[in-house]
Amino acid sequence: QGRLTESGGGLVQAGGSLRLSCVASRPSSSTMSMAWFRQAPGQEREFVAVISWNRGTTDYADSVKGRFTISKDNAANTVFLQMDTLKPSDTAVYYCAERRFGRSSYDFWGRGTQVTVSS
Repeated sequence: QGRLTESGGGLVQAGGSLRLSCVASRPSSSTMSMAWFRQAPGQEREFVAVISWNRGTTDYADSVKGRFTISKDNAANTVFLQMDTLKPSDTAVYYCAERRFGRSSYDFWGRGTQVTVSS
């Protein structure tokens, strides 16, 4: 099992909600930020949301602003993605990723969790 494990995916109707979780197997003082990405069939992986691990500042892709909320629980080494007002275009495999201080890219990735939104 890898360092990051996602859960919470599933099948939901358009307009519905899901909450994804990503647990890190152990804490790290080197964690700078945690992010969610997604990849739909036949498409490249795209950024969804990010949260800084210490300050809690957040950023979102334009396509999810106002509908998705990223949050964290440092004590539980967990990052969440609350997804509301889901659309069929949100259908994808969702991955969480960890970026560490001094690194320009995300070094740790989960295996992903499938989110399917039916119309």
